[in-house]
Amino acid sequence: MHGSTISSTAVSPSEANLRMGYIWIIAFVAALGGLLFGYDWVVIGGAKPFYEAYFHLTSAAESGWANSCALVGCFIGSLCAGRLSDRIGRRPGLILSASLFAISSAMTGWSFSFASFISWRIVGGTAIGLASSISPLYIAEISPAQWRGRLVSLNQLALVIGILAAQIANWRIAHNVPDKATVAMIAASWNATTGWRWMFTAVAVPSLLLLFTAPFIPESPRWLMAHGREVDAAEILTKIGGPSYSAQELSAIRRSLHHSEKSAFLPALRSSSMRRILLVGIGLAVLQQGSGINVLFNYAEDVYRSAGYGVSDVLFNIVITGTINLLFTLVAMFTVDRFGRRALMLAGCIGVGIAHIAASLAFRAGVKGTLVLVFTLAAIACYAASLAPVTWVLISEIFPNRIRAAAMSVTVATLWIASFVLTYTFPLLNMAFGTAGTFLAYGIFCLIGAVFVHFGVPETKGRSLEAIELLEERQ
Repeated sequence: MHGSTISSTAVSPSEANLRMGYIWIIAFVAALGGLLFGYDWVVIGGAKPFYEAYFHLTSAAESGWANSCALVGCFIGSLCAGRLSDRIGRRPGLILSASLFAISSAMTGWSFSFASFISWRIVGGTAIGLASSISPLYIAEISPAQWRGRLVSLNQLALVIGILAAQIANWRIAHNVPDKATVAMIAASWNATTGWRWMFTAVAVPSLLLLFTAPFIPESPRWLMAHGREVDAAEILTKIGGPSYSAQELSAIRRSLHHSEKSAFLPALRSSSMRRILLVGIGLAVLQQGSGINVLFNYAEDVYRSAGYGVSDVLFNIVITGTINLLFTLVAMFTVDRFGRRALMLAGCIGVGIAHIAASLAFRAGVKGTLVLVFTLAAIACYAASLAPVTWVLISEIFPNRIRAAAMSVTVATLWIASFVLTYTFPLLNMAFGTAGTFLAYGIFCLIGAVFVHFGVPETKGRSLEAIELLEERQ
């Protein structure tokens, strides 16, 4: 048997629905961290032409630093997330990230020097690093095995809703800019003096929503067990799945913690199975970012202007990409627990790779307009239905209880390093090899990633976290 399931014995349909509703509510609140992550991460793409004009950024290096500086904070936040959430709990970690989001968004929006803008973007990145580690970790730890893929994917759904919200906000806040507007015309526009500020500031609203709702969700029962609070853990597990489910989960968690009670993170890596699974997590993180999709969000203006679109059309195209991203994330939510993690990851790597190569050929042939948009949307659709949500599901599942927070922290920190490399290097690669050469490289990387998934990634569908841990130790 893969793992315990919620017992339906002597439970009325209304009681079962209440339990399910309870799980979804607390997962939704935790997923607000993903929404903030998505908005704050992508808002810069639409604001880019306007803050660059305001701060008089002219070089590829300055542009790359402005777009990627938040990743320094993401790295710091994700490294701190494991130790912090182990020490103070998952719920306080979410509250801290919400506070940082609220402060940094307002201060970024109302920065009047480039140095101040960079500093507050790094603080905002720290909030992203915390939320990107703690939100999926928390959801995985409160989720029954048969729903875990869907519930952790809820974090990704919230993330893409945040992305779409940022894209719509950018589109609606910005006043129309003529397609052939000069840099001087853009610099003198309302968008460059004021509009971009409100694009960043808007994220304070959902930040406050998380800040005020997070105190009302329960702490992770696995964190409570690790800190000797078994009675509290039992109470929460009973609310989630009933007495039978609670007893099974408590027993499994107790055995897991007893088995690894001396296995702190670094000593645990002496085990070849633990080193192997950490390398799998790191590989998944690098693959997700190396797929190149975030270029289509953070550098949408450059990509679509290369395809012949004007500034206003670019902002509208960005909204289309966000809509496709949202729709196919919904597809992932309803398939990840049905078809399994590996199948979706394999299909996604191949699909994104082919779409990137097709876009590369279109750019090389000098094709403009709709065809390039279609290929980029195809890449986003494949990514949203696979690599984007399933990577987070897998890295929240594959690590043992005792080291999960620390191992996930290292994995997510690696993800942000990979994202920094991707984001910082795109303007330089684009200048050296052209858009066609850059997308060809991303496509080839995705196809190599499919080989890695086929040979290296375990299937975790339907297994409890403790059952996954036992399976890995036997390999």
